Amino acid sequence: MFGAILHGFMLALGLILPLGVQNVFVFNQGALHARFRRAIPAILTASLCDTLLISLAILGVSVVVFEYEWVRILLFSLGIGFLVYMGVVTWKNRAHAAEHKQDAARSLTAKKQVTFALSVSLLNPHAVLDTVGVIGTSSLTYAGPVKAAFAVTCIGVSWLWFLGLGLAGRAAGRLDSSGRFLSGIHAVSAVIMWGTAIYLAYSLLRIWLV
Repeated sequence: MFGAILHGFMLALGLILPLGVQNVFVFNQGALHARFRRAIPAILTASLCDTLLISLAILGVSVVVFEYEWVRILLFSLGIGFLVYMGVVTWKNRAHAAEHKQDAARSLTAKKQVTFALSVSLLNPHAVLDTVGVIGTSSLTYAGPVKAAFAVTCIGVSWLWFLGLGLAGRAAGRLDSSGRFLSGIHAVSAVIMWGTAIYLAYSLLRIWLV
């Protein structure tokens, strides 16, 4: 069982470490809000979304869904459109975040945080397919309590990671009295979103050409 736990830990950490849209968004919320508790909706939503995706991948449900090509095309199309839109909004908010940090924080209500976190978590086909292809496939080597331990470890890593990201963002936000760092984070977020959208568009084109 220890081997399965170690496998789940390394696998989940390897998948979640890269600087993606979801990670940047959670970090951003920690940096933006004056009180850490106000960033909790984003952290909880991202963690719950990963819990759902990992669970579906290990149970094999998502593999069946992705066998239908139209589902993949729809997911990719929605993801591209959302990421382009969010990139534009984030880029425009750079100056606003730097000059009016508290106003920018108040504009992202708990409801908006949940909506955005759901979107960047579930409308990113690349992340979804990675979860299905890597974690789902790796779980096939286990069964019973060992498989459960593998799943719990993967989910636990996700929760701890997003909590840590939020806390890191909070610490960075407290040190950034000028707001320049936060403005830079917004710029990086926008570029990552557009880059991911371009990659998804390329992947969608490949699906059509096959």
